[in-house]
Amino acid sequence: MEPIPAAARLTEAASAAPHQQGAGDLLRIVLVVMIVGCVLTAWFLLRGYKRKDG
Repeated sequence: MEPIPAAARLTEAASAAPHQQGAGDLLRIVLVVMIVGCVLTAWFLLRGYKRKDG
């Protein structure tokens, strides 16, 4: 028995995963949108605190 390359293992694992994942994709999208929203909100609020030396 010869060893299976890592790429073949990943492909095999991905094909074995169920096609119906339920709310997993939705939760992933919600988390990404929340993180991006928090970053943009922090940038918007903190940009007013920039010092203008000179």
